[in-house]
Amino acid sequence: MGRWEPNARERLETAALELYSDRGYEQTTVAEIATCAGLTERTFFRHYADKREVLFANSGEFQELFVRAVAEALTSAAPIDALAAGLDAISEMLAGQRDFVRARQAVIMANPELQERDLIKTAAISAALADTLRRHGITEPAASLAAEAGIAVFKVGFQRWIVADEDHDLSRVMRESLDELKAVTAGGQDAT
Repeated sequence: MGRWEPNARERLETAALELYSDRGYEQTTVAEIATCAGLTERTFFRHYADKREVLFANSGEFQELFVRAVAEALTSAAPIDALAAGLDAISEMLAGQRDFVRARQAVIMANPELQERDLIKTAAISAALADTLRRHGITEPAASLAAEAGIAVFKVGFQRWIVADEDHDLSRVMRESLDELKAVTAGGQDAT
């Protein structure tokens, strides 16, 4: 095995997800992930701190994209519309990855430790969104409420997207979920 293998991160992520799906997260070791990817354990640890992080490798990029899209939209849009722009941006990021995301989510939902890590990452995104809203003049509690609402819309839309039998556009599902929230907060029961 060469020291600088091409696509090491992608190979490790793919191998980990395969093994976690087939054998379970707890039963899979870093050594097995590295071997399955055709790499060494040392290479694994160059890219990831532990075997949990291989499933959350893109969460920093995800958060940065979401927050940046919201911040850019806040220059000309209301907070809820800025959050919609953020949801559109992350929907684009996930486009074409539905099968991978679906398998990843199944692994996370089967393990309390991974569920906890997922909740921590989601809380960090919410905090970053609230901070961005505050920096753009949105006061409390509106900034925190809007950020949490954006996360709630993401969670509901994401869940609808991964369990649907048909392959729907994630952006459309997110917009529909946001419309449902707007309808409920306006006093209606649903957007239909």
